Amino acid sequence: MSEERKLRILIAKPGLDGHDRGARVIARAFRDAGFEVIYTGCHQTPEQIVNTAIQEDVDLIGLSILSGAHRYSFPRVMELLKENNAEDIAVIGGGIFPLEDIPKLKAVGIKEIFEPGAKLEEIVNWVRTHIKPRKALVA
Repeated sequence: MSEERKLRILIAKPGLDGHDRGARVIARAFRDAGFEVIYTGCHQTPEQIVNTAIQEDVDLIGLSILSGAHRYSFPRVMELLKENNAEDIAVIGGGIFPLEDIPKLKAVGIKEIFEPGAKLEEIVNWVRTHIKPRKALVA
């Protein structure tokens, strides 16, 4: 029986939002849970995020945003994943969103949205339950 590889997760801050405490907290929680984590830092364009996700062969992109630019950046990330034949990379979001925007984000393919107050354990458990490695490592 072959062992599954660790999930690889990219945490990214799209746009001009410079508040990255939440992104750093979730990156550490994912790392502590045994996932491989790449954190891009602040001020990333959707193009930079998708390029990094593909280069790093991640299974999941976690987008963190507080600035309100989610209506542009989240759908743009999904569009770029499709254009690059990388639609099998799952995307989740965290931050502050008007409640009416959440169904719109899920409609473009965002798997889940985590709002302020979401417990780290719940987010980690959601990822463990819903996200699997995209492909097995070749021996």
